[in-house]
Amino acid sequence: MMLGSVLNPINSTIIAVTLIPIGDALGAPPSQTAWLVSALYLATALGQPVMGRLIDIFGPRGLFLVSTSLVGVAGVVGTLAPNLGVLIASRVLLGFGTCAGYPAAMALLRSEARRTGQDSPGGVLTALAVANQTIAVIGPLLGGLLIGLGGWRATFALNVPLAVVAVLLGLLRLPKEAGAEVSAHRGRLAARLDLPGMALFAALLVSLLLFLMNPHPRDWYLLVTAAAASAAFAVRELRAPTPFIDLRVLGGNTPLLITYGRALVAYVVAYSFLYGFTQWTEEGFGLSPFHAGLVQIPMFLVAIGVSVVSGRREGVRGKLLVGALGQIVACVVMLTLTGGSSVWTLVLVALIFGVPQGLNNLALQNSVYFQADPERTASSAGLLRTFAYIGSMVASSTAAASFGQRADTGGLHHLAWIMLGAGVLYLLLTVFDRALGRTPDRALGRTPDRATDGDASAGTSSA
Repeated sequence: MMLGSVLNPINSTIIAVTLIPIGDALGAPPSQTAWLVSALYLATALGQPVMGRLIDIFGPRGLFLVSTSLVGVAGVVGTLAPNLGVLIASRVLLGFGTCAGYPAAMALLRSEARRTGQDSPGGVLTALAVANQTIAVIGPLLGGLLIGLGGWRATFALNVPLAVVAVLLGLLRLPKEAGAEVSAHRGRLAARLDLPGMALFAALLVSLLLFLMNPHPRDWYLLVTAAAASAAFAVRELRAPTPFIDLRVLGGNTPLLITYGRALVAYVVAYSFLYGFTQWTEEGFGLSPFHAGLVQIPMFLVAIGVSVVSGRREGVRGKLLVGALGQIVACVVMLTLTGGSSVWTLVLVALIFGVPQGLNNLALQNSVYFQADPERTASSAGLLRTFAYIGSMVASSTAAASFGQRADTGGLHHLAWIMLGAGVLYLLLTVFDRALGRTPDRALGRTPDRATDGDASAGTSSA
């Protein structure tokens, strides 16, 4: 579960230190290499909830194996890419390939909770969050090491052995299909698979994300397309017997909707820092890719320590509040950075960012686990990642717009002000969310092992 779920964050973060070397090698400015970030998020934001819904119906094993195999193929394509266009295509393929890992892990956790009767797999959820945070933060350092050993192409080649190991472990360890009764139930659901709903959701998301990649008034038609697709999607889902996204249930689950909004804002801050700060340390401050990754090691250590300690405590409100304040303080310190700042100031910023890095992801993941309809755990987890990736896309386009042709100090400060505004919004979403004061199960009015659609809907409505 851990290896499959980290394939996406490792590719999301390792690219941070490769953007400048790739741009130098292929003659592309930051505004063009930003597509390497956006392409992955576009594919993943679309694929995660679709793959999650398919996992809810068919189970995780087969979809995990097929999807993860694409990661290895994408690694080969990226390693051999002759130009930026092919490299971007490999990132799209990579995005679709990494879609199954996290929804499959959450679905397996839910099924094990139901099978064993254990209501709170807090230790496993913490381990899953720590694994993702470890990779997310160590990615820039790993990228710097690989670039030093084999150039930027080595960061794409890394996906080949990772995919091979993940597929082999999946073949050996993932549970096979359940009994005939469950298989027949899945067959009935599959017969009512909402393909039109998925298609409309894809049109909505693609048009919206294409606009967010490079916002400009001349692209107004993308917003019009997104609005039209949104309206058609809503009509379809409210009429479909087995909707792709049950808008009635989701609309009645206010805590889950707020969690999705909070995830979007959190990732705007986190990934603006990851991409913007890393590019500035290389181009504006003059560090090598390896040293730019090394500066972020303190964030990795703090994030892991905070996750392990806080994962033992119930509730998410305190974690979210401290994470929100950590983001705000780190953004304020970023505004003081210049090309003449000491390296220790860069380390201080990384240390502060380690606190929200360790708290926010864990709290958001736990929130979705307890707030979601049990029958839609995988698709709900996929939607969490979708909202997070929309935030990451906003962060990528914001960083590109802030820096333009060069990642200089003025661009960093412009980016920091935007991050500060997002951090304040995150704090407000947390302070005024009254549902966070309740324990997860009481907030939903159910326990995790209630499996019927009726129970799930009742629990969600009571939220």
